[in-house]
Amino acid sequence: MTGASSLPPLREELSLHPGPAAANGWPSWTLRDPVRNRFFRIDWPGFEVLSRWSLGEPEAIAQAVRAETTLRLEAEDVTALAHTLGASHLLRHHGPAATARLTANVVAMGWGKWLLHHYLFFRIPLVRPDRLLGRTARWIEWLGGRRFALASVLALMVGLAMLAQNWDRLAATFLDTVSLPGALAYGIALGLAKVTHELAHAYTAKAKGCRVPTMGVAFLVLWPVLYTDVNESWLLPRRRDRLAVSAAGILAELTLAAWATLAWGLLADGALRQAMFVLATVTWVSSLVMNLSPFMRFDGYFLLMDGLDMPNLHARSFAMARWWLREALFDLGEEAPEPLSPATRRWLVAFAALVWIYRLVVFLGIAALVYQIFIKVVGIGLFVVEIGWFVVLPIWSELGQWRQRGPLLLARRRGRISLILAGLGLMAALLPWQSGVSAPAILQAADHRPLYPVAPARTIEVAVAEGQRVDRGQVLFRLSSPDLDHRAAQASRRIEALEHDLAGSGFDAGLQARTQSLTEELRAATAERRAARTEAERLTIAAPLSGTVADLMPDLAPGQWLSPKDRLASILGDGPAEITAYVAEDAVDRVEVGAPARFVPAAPGRPATAATVTAIERTALRRLDAASLSSVAGGPIAVRPGDRSLTPERALYRVRLTTLLPAPTQELTGTVHIDTAAASPLAGIWRSAVAALVKEAGM
Repeated sequence: MTGASSLPPLREELSLHPGPAAANGWPSWTLRDPVRNRFFRIDWPGFEVLSRWSLGEPEAIAQAVRAETTLRLEAEDVTALAHTLGASHLLRHHGPAATARLTANVVAMGWGKWLLHHYLFFRIPLVRPDRLLGRTARWIEWLGGRRFALASVLALMVGLAMLAQNWDRLAATFLDTVSLPGALAYGIALGLAKVTHELAHAYTAKAKGCRVPTMGVAFLVLWPVLYTDVNESWLLPRRRDRLAVSAAGILAELTLAAWATLAWGLLADGALRQAMFVLATVTWVSSLVMNLSPFMRFDGYFLLMDGLDMPNLHARSFAMARWWLREALFDLGEEAPEPLSPATRRWLVAFAALVWIYRLVVFLGIAALVYQIFIKVVGIGLFVVEIGWFVVLPIWSELGQWRQRGPLLLARRRGRISLILAGLGLMAALLPWQSGVSAPAILQAADHRPLYPVAPARTIEVAVAEGQRVDRGQVLFRLSSPDLDHRAAQASRRIEALEHDLAGSGFDAGLQARTQSLTEELRAATAERRAARTEAERLTIAAPLSGTVADLMPDLAPGQWLSPKDRLASILGDGPAEITAYVAEDAVDRVEVGAPARFVPAAPGRPATAATVTAIERTALRRLDAASLSSVAGGPIAVRPGDRSLTPERALYRVRLTTLLPAPTQELTGTVHIDTAAASPLAGIWRSAVAALVKEAGM
């Protein structure tokens, strides 16, 4: 559209309504689209242009505005407004060209984009409540009165005071609700709170003279939330009235929370008191954590938008953030999307970053919840879609803007520097320059045996010392288990009683009839005593091979109680040394048998030693056998402590290496550096991502 072209007419069903005064003091108007129930803020220059739209030509409209007002508009300003109105589908277009353009837009959207947009957010209207709200408004009018508000504030103060005095009871009540019935109760309470929330919006909007066309369920990344269509509140000229409609839901929930908290403090223990606790907890969290957040299009966003008088706050902050990024990187000298003070610009940029981070975390959290509770493949799919939507797509869109400004970027000094740095970073990510794999490792005798108690026991004798040379079969520790001794003694008493009964069975008809069962019981008691004595004998721990005692449990002394997961010591055999490395999943495919390596001990002063890869295990570790490398012992491998094992936080694979060193007298921890073929960092990240997806999807 050029400055001399005719302007398409406005749609006939649009209506213009007075709006609030802008921050600069100018009047504003609200343009209503009744077909889509959408509203658009029009400033003073826009109003003057629309008032003369029937002139049909941008230059004629601009001349009329200059002649009849103090505004100094040009034809380009009228053309820009026409583009904005056209993009918002507020103009009437006729003819084959307009039809072809609309068809092209539909085709460009495609089913994939349509599904993506509607997957992220869509609404299902359930009821048309406007008439019912009008008939019943007088019944609940007292809830909006000053007396009830003062009573609610008093209830809140008393309830919080009682809450502070009964904090221990609060914690105990919360623990009582951590169960499946408790989760069901929280769900019911959340539903009640949200119904109250939406009705508050609806009744307040109706009281301000607005129409409430629909109420229903909206789905945010497939997560259901109730909604009320109060878009007509944008027609309210007073900002105070719009704020009242936006704040009604939160105030209703806080009021519900105040009375529920007071009821919890006053009621005696029982089901009703617990129900009040659940209701209070849900409403406090829902109001303060969810609804007040300005980072999603919830009540907090509309309150902030009205309070600052900045319509379309999210879109405007995103536009400002994109402009700021281009200026910071390339110094293009472009005008800001809108004339604002430097402080306001900085605030909008920071707000856009927080919105982006918050939405990414929320949507990924929902995907993780779907993954954990429902279908894992669906959760992974949601994760991929959201990474694409919130990370890949914005970056790709911004790169498109950079491509359009290509010559200008190269013309600016800062632009050339930024492009050079970006190119170097891309080369560092893509080029294969990483030519080695490093992994935590432990050097020890090839034949080494850890020693553990076979059962909970008490130390009787410690017959060895750290570094002592021992022979195979030499007794190292003597332990005793009162439990095993008790089991053996009980079995002995049962054996004596059963043998006595069998000996007298020839003189007692009753015992004679039970001879077979008595014999079976005697056999079982004898086996139980034998097992208890055998296990007790195993508490005398001997050396399984000749070698050196290493890693003796510190401060081990007679009388100390031990569990089966307490390692008493290790016996290092007399054979050669061996290195065991624990390689991460994204690097193990680059390691080959026969590859040279170097082991660097963690202990200062010890020299590095050459090694060679001899074996690579292809099954990930389920538990870490090198406790000295675990995070529990201050090592580099993050683990989750279990009952009797240490589970690695990420997939690790054992890689065995040989060295010419003799077997050490104690284990040495350190790092192994294995020579591998060069690979790019991005390729490693890609392999890790694919491996994680395959593993989590169970493919």
